[in-house]
Amino acid sequence: MKKIYLVFILLVSSFTMFSQSVEPNWESIKSRPYPQWFSDAKLGIFIHWGLYSVPSYCGLESYGEWYYRGLMVGDSSRVAFQKKNYGEDFEYSDFDKLFKAELFNADEWADLFKRSGAKYVLLVTKHHDGYCLWDSKHAPHWNSVEGGPKRNIVEELTKAVRKTDMKMGFYYSLPEWTNPLHIWMVSPPDSIGRYVEEHMIPQFKELIGKYKPSMVFVDGEWYNTAEQWHAAELISWYYNLVGYEAIVNDRWGHGADYGFRTPEYSAGITQTDRPWAECRGLGRSFALNRNEPLENYITSEQLIRHFAKLVAAGGGMTLNVGPAADGKIPLLQQERLTDLGNWLQINGEAIYGTRPYSKFYEEKNVVLDRIDAAVDFDWVRNSPDPIIAYDNFTACWQGFVTAEFSEKYAVYVEADDAASVIIDGKMIINYDQNAQPQADGMAQDAATSKVKVGYFDFVAGKLYPIEIKYKENTHQASIKLYWESASQEKEIIPTEMLYCDLAQSCHGLKVEYKCKQPYVCYTAKEADLYAIAIEFPQDELILNIEKPSKNIKVIFMDNQEELPWKYKKGQLIINTESIKYNDVKSKGAWTFKITQ
Repeated sequence: MKKIYLVFILLVSSFTMFSQSVEPNWESIKSRPYPQWFSDAKLGIFIHWGLYSVPSYCGLESYGEWYYRGLMVGDSSRVAFQKKNYGEDFEYSDFDKLFKAELFNADEWADLFKRSGAKYVLLVTKHHDGYCLWDSKHAPHWNSVEGGPKRNIVEELTKAVRKTDMKMGFYYSLPEWTNPLHIWMVSPPDSIGRYVEEHMIPQFKELIGKYKPSMVFVDGEWYNTAEQWHAAELISWYYNLVGYEAIVNDRWGHGADYGFRTPEYSAGITQTDRPWAECRGLGRSFALNRNEPLENYITSEQLIRHFAKLVAAGGGMTLNVGPAADGKIPLLQQERLTDLGNWLQINGEAIYGTRPYSKFYEEKNVVLDRIDAAVDFDWVRNSPDPIIAYDNFTACWQGFVTAEFSEKYAVYVEADDAASVIIDGKMIINYDQNAQPQADGMAQDAATSKVKVGYFDFVAGKLYPIEIKYKENTHQASIKLYWESASQEKEIIPTEMLYCDLAQSCHGLKVEYKCKQPYVCYTAKEADLYAIAIEFPQDELILNIEKPSKNIKVIFMDNQEELPWKYKKGQLIINTESIKYNDVKSKGAWTFKITQ
């Protein structure tokens, strides 16, 4: 009876905390707990769909939803594409006539998202081009109701999602590229006042006030402060309007430091001070990019493993789909969602409502050796090879270099995040963008530059040992090695000037890429521990965990089989000989439940 009373008191206390009015200041906002539903949900579906979905075109590593920005800055690829396919006088606004959404079916979308295992849906209601997917009176003739689709997409999808048990969320771009009051990335950042007060705030309240989403994800805050965006005012207004289940993200301008964290195309984060969910696409773009090759798309198995890693670290994933202009979600994307949903039907107990264990992973060192023709890489949000992690990897190139001219060469490294260059035993560049500027007379440009320069006196035709070290932390990954001299134009140090050994048996440099990769991910729920193996355990699975009680059971979630185990020298050793790979239903990762 006492236990029931305590639970009742906790529920009442929690409800009281959420139901109290939130004041428009950070102290009041931060005192309000984040709703538990979001931390329990783990998986949501992001949807980038708009006028940019008509051309569905950008570079291999670019974002398709930024198509208009490419036109603004005169990007040769997008300008040429538009002129060739739509005519010399075609404007971005003319895509409104071609955005028909003729095959859009909100109930079909909701059914697919439900089958994927998602617990919330996040629709881009307005991206940076300012085009609205509802009948906004603040965007006359620039919305989907008056424009090509002649449909209120926000309303249709919101109704469809709310027929299920999924929560509905809205993405809303704070700035716009097309509003004369303030043209984002063109107008001075501090001139944004009238735009915010006369356009953004009224439109935000129009959208949120009418549909009352459970989640608000804002974006584009980069150049302005939270005060300029009136962030505290808008967040408190939204919280008081929607109530206890409302949650916002962390992109409200400088000085906010609030909201669920949103790492983008990363290996996830390990901060557990507040909720987080990585946002990423199935390919390298959020909106559909018809220019993407197949290898840009994450496979179903990779997706499942990546998702397990995020959840083990206490986070989740907001996984994006990019529908075509007609409203159909491409079949490849549907397949990935369905495969993830099938895996969750078997293993969802180890995902939903879980919390991090005392350790996130069992990790191992991964090493890749190969020969690279030159040091000339822009991996963007990728890694050098699928076996290497997106973030937190290193590379070390070694070999020999020779020069055509006997003179002083300037050697340049352009890198994100850290790099060093040693030639003939002399450190000529040592750069870390997160460290202090170099000292001791070593050449360095401005601290904000990613291009660093050092100098070396070459003798023509002589071979010099060279070593380049590189470290990638998070997000963008790139390194390029140039040189120039009085007689040599600036260029990437070419393959023919690099040798993999002193015998000159091959051109290029030997390289060793290294990282740590999880092979088991842990999650916990109440008294149960879940070990999600992302490498199929042949014969046995070894877990370095605290000694469990003698009464535990180890259950293979795929078929609910109880497995024999023993504990020896700090390791739980699970016998998996009875599990045959061809018989299991799960693909990509396999879950073992350790329960009392």
